[in-house]
Amino acid sequence: MTSDPPESDSAIASAFANVARDEEGYLLKPEDWNAQIAELCARICNIELSDTHWSLVYFIRHYFETNQRVPQTRHVLKIIAAEAAHHGISSRRYLHVLFPYGSGQQACKIAGMRKPLKLMLDV
Repeated sequence: MTSDPPESDSAIASAFANVARDEEGYLLKPEDWNAQIAELCARICNIELSDTHWSLVYFIRHYFETNQRVPQTRHVLKIIAAEAAHHGISSRRYLHVLFPYGSGQQACKIAGMRKPLKLMLDV
């Protein structure tokens, strides 16, 4: 079984060439987001996106479009509770398994959100 080669820095730079981002890589305009950007952000974060990741990404995007802010942790935990139970761990711990370097930071970045002033997903 072969895996895809890692995305080169030049390929990543090319994909993001026309997308405004801040110094930490968050999109400045969430409407610029697409699935390719999500894949590249995930690759930069060393995350292989699973169906659960995608469910959370789309949930975060929908929540933001509806409420103009990212969801609080309790909302996200409700979404992943069944999946976490399937793995025999708490949903909060499973959220950190999915996004090990800060669930709010990584999830928001992959979902194409601007960097929230207060990362509600990490509360």
